[in-house]
Amino acid sequence: MTLDAHVVAERGALHLDVRLSVPPGRVLAVMGPNGSGKTTLLESLAGIAALAAGHVRLGGTVLDDAATGATVAPRHRRLGVVLQDGLLFGHLSARENVAFGLRAQGARARAARASADALLADLGLAAHARARADRLSGGQAQRVALARALAAQPRALLLDEPFGALDAGTRTHVRAVVRRHVARGLPTLLVTHDLRDALDLADELLVLEDGRAAQRGTPQEVAADPATSYAARVAAALA
Repeated sequence: MTLDAHVVAERGALHLDVRLSVPPGRVLAVMGPNGSGKTTLLESLAGIAALAAGHVRLGGTVLDDAATGATVAPRHRRLGVVLQDGLLFGHLSARENVAFGLRAQGARARAARASADALLADLGLAAHARARADRLSGGQAQRVALARALAAQPRALLLDEPFGALDAGTRTHVRAVVRRHVARGLPTLLVTHDLRDALDLADELLVLEDGRAAQRGTPQEVAADPATSYAARVAAALA
């Protein structure tokens, strides 16, 4: 199913107005300077931030329609969402955090634990499954948040800087894990500051500046012919 949206949102001085369409199994990366609206865009798609106008649709399901007032609560959208702060339950173990969504969907405790353990192992966290979330490093907590998003059988992924706290080697491995899940047909929006993430994962790159799409194209096209000074600085960092 395709993630289709026209997001018009207000946050302070920011006026965001962006259209996007992400087909199944494809990744749209969003890059832009701080304050350009990247997180507001993702939170609007997730139902965390309200639309001022526009719509959000996933396949045949209307998640938001500002014209009619129709909206689906975030917890009922079946989206795999990773926010920058992770929002883990600090008093629960890594395993319990990942299993939480599955249990909420009605999975039996043993099956939820088994699925959680498999995802944690895939992300290199098998040894930390029983550790409390508030005792994990930033990179470990980030991977737990990603595992939790993947565990609940989402219909789409919304990822806000999901690799930012990872070292280079771990980052490469985790991107490969995400790529496998996307290949199962998940439309995915990836917010990142690192063009390497976009080059490795994304089919399309949207450069967002002042709440508007300043450039669109494949990551390779944007890197080769940046249309703005921000895009040029990002491309130069790869040189």
